[in-house]
Amino acid sequence: MVQRFEGRVAVITGGASGIGLASARRLASEGAKVVIADLTPAEGKAAADEIGGAFIQTDVTDAEQVENLFHSTVEQFGSVDVAFNNAGISPPEDDSILTTGIEAWERVQRVNLTSVYHCCKAVLPHMQRQGKGSIINTASFVAVMGAATSQISYTASKGGVLAMSRELGVQFARENIRVNALCPGPVNTPLLKELFAKDPERAARRLVHVPVGRFAEPSEIAAAVAFLASDDASFITASQFLVDGGISGAYVTPL
Repeated sequence: MVQRFEGRVAVITGGASGIGLASARRLASEGAKVVIADLTPAEGKAAADEIGGAFIQTDVTDAEQVENLFHSTVEQFGSVDVAFNNAGISPPEDDSILTTGIEAWERVQRVNLTSVYHCCKAVLPHMQRQGKGSIINTASFVAVMGAATSQISYTASKGGVLAMSRELGVQFARENIRVNALCPGPVNTPLLKELFAKDPERAARRLVHVPVGRFAEPSEIAAAVAFLASDDASFITASQFLVDGGISGAYVTPL
């Protein structure tokens, strides 16, 4: 495989599973030194050991821990060239606005949106000193569409990630720091499996809207992450990068 990230360092939050783990594997396979940040020590260390990277236990909702994550990475490896701010949750209690309590709303906002704020704020000074960097924030296709099967706080949080990424991409463009929002469609991850195992009817209702007729595999999203992180995407910033199997472009899907 082409070594697009030889000599570069990537930090991935939520890197112990799902899209994060697939992206860690992909970037490492292309030569990156990958630092995995996650809450779970056993899974995080196992993932880091698998790819020859490092693990730093991090609660992304805690600003001090996030600052330590990037500071420790620079101290150990010399730079942070790629920040994939990917950690997120989608709990079952986040549902219709009519039934979602304020506690569930605030928890999802903290993990999905405020954590991205913490990560961007902490990593940008390092990238400014380097004179370059690529930040990829995980938003979602729901940031650009509406759904009757609502997860109201999740949707709002991802809309916030998209808007913040666009703003940062514009603000830091002339400092050679690119910021993009990755907008995946539904992905075959443990998070999605857990959600839909509890409600197969809800899963079927969503799947029918995917033109390609299936959910994405984590490795397919990881390929998009690798592209956005690489010099191949050197003229792409402040973008909503949709990897959604055609959902956002569909009116009627194939039979």
